[in-house]
Amino acid sequence: MQATLTFLGTGTSMGVPTLGCACAVCTSTDPRDCRLRPSVLVSWNDPETQSQRTVVIDTGPDFREQALRAGIAHVDAVFYTHAHADHVLGMDDLRPVSFTAAKKSGPIPLYASLDTIAILMRIFDYTFSPDATYINRARVELKSLAAHTSVHGADFMRIPVMHGDLEISGFRFGSAAYLTDVSAIPEPSLELLKGVDVLVLSALRHKPHPSHATLEQALEWARKIGARQTWFTHISHDLGHQETNRTLPENARLAWDGLSVPVTL
Repeated sequence: MQATLTFLGTGTSMGVPTLGCACAVCTSTDPRDCRLRPSVLVSWNDPETQSQRTVVIDTGPDFREQALRAGIAHVDAVFYTHAHADHVLGMDDLRPVSFTAAKKSGPIPLYASLDTIAILMRIFDYTFSPDATYINRARVELKSLAAHTSVHGADFMRIPVMHGDLEISGFRFGSAAYLTDVSAIPEPSLELLKGVDVLVLSALRHKPHPSHATLEQALEWARKIGARQTWFTHISHDLGHQETNRTLPENARLAWDGLSVPVTL
């Protein structure tokens, strides 16, 4: 089944341009150097209903702007990698699409690990509390993330990866995989990535970081996994788009906000 992977945001937790910074990347006129917080969209045509299906991975603080730019009119499910601010704080922006979804098929399922669910419940208490009385709260439902989750015929496999000392979730869907905020990929997870055709990996910068991969580390994982094409995301203002891409192998490139890539589910 053919699908499209769209990069809603490819930046770090602080975004690019970064507040208060006047470096060459933050002041660049290349639109590909403007990076919102990390998120992707997976969309496909449901062969049974001939309707468009839409899955979002992470709803960061820029989600409203990203959804408007991508023309997102409905969301069938959201998967969360982990509960850091740049990945969850836009959850409330699901409200308008959730109102429509709830009338047609019920609340939008939000798939997350148990620790991420606990944090979402705390941050968005006015949405998830049993005593919530906010009339316009999002029509969403928290669901515990399983090893495999099916969304309208598409299988999303959880890929455990490390983000510093924290185990978080990457995802494989068909021949594509999305791994952001990665500092280490355990050997069993590398096995789960065999046969991936399109690989998305975070690559923060050249300088080592305690909880994020450098570009060099990400390139080494890409070589091990052997995907036909690797796209890097979660990119800081240390890496200029054109300058960095000139140094990379032909099958590895920095992604940019709005980039769409065909994938097979």
